[in-house]
Amino acid sequence: MPQDSTPATAHPAQRFRGRKALVTGASRGIGLAIAHRLVAEGARVFLTARGGEQLLAAAHGFPDGSVMAISGRADDPDHRAQVLADVEQYFGGLDILVNNAGINPVYGPLETVELDAARKIFEVNVLGTLAWTQAVLAHPGLGFRARGGNVVNVSSVSGDVPAAGLGLYGISKAAVSHLTRTLAMELAPEIRVNAVAPAVVKTKFAGALYEGREAEVAASYPLGRLGEPDDVASAVAYLASADASWVTGQILTLDGGLHNAGGLG
Repeated sequence: MPQDSTPATAHPAQRFRGRKALVTGASRGIGLAIAHRLVAEGARVFLTARGGEQLLAAAHGFPDGSVMAISGRADDPDHRAQVLADVEQYFGGLDILVNNAGINPVYGPLETVELDAARKIFEVNVLGTLAWTQAVLAHPGLGFRARGGNVVNVSSVSGDVPAAGLGLYGISKAAVSHLTRTLAMELAPEIRVNAVAPAVVKTKFAGALYEGREAEVAASYPLGRLGEPDDVASAVAYLASADASWVTGQILTLDGGLHNAGGLG
């Protein structure tokens, strides 16, 4: 029986009391788990994602007054502007930006990938991450730099090691990882920028990679299980907290030991 076979549920002291956060792609899965973790540790969180009904339902699962939500596309500049105007109006500032929104509408070899789909992947996964960061930095009413802001991006282990069928997605996440390192150098010392890089996490987004054969897939992980959204949320909370005050430009791999065991591919 592998040790630590389920993610921890106990939360540390209120590391984010009085802090304000924005999480993109927050209606389900990893983004929603991140938002719940930040709220559990005292933050107020602004949620954004596609799909208004699902996002509204997600927001209803939080304690009263702890979150606000607006639906829209991560690559839509008008949506970004509206979100940040509301963050300023209702939160009065921003301390944490979590760039979680991402898409992967294609599966298969690069030889046959449709270029329009490739452009969309880069528009959302890479340029969307950069655009949200730029917009937050440029919005004077948020005071992000003055407040010692933290950016945490969501990358992927497929950005480090090629994974069959996920070539274009992996390339986009490799760009997110390098974007993270570059922003960390450019925005220091006031702002820290880090990323998490999960392997397969049990979400609807990754369902095609394990559904119907979870035991088989999990057997390739040294820790004997797939990731849970809470595994990623706890890592993001660490990177966004003062516990990581001397950490910037890092890509924290979350893979249950898969990479070192020769997995992926």
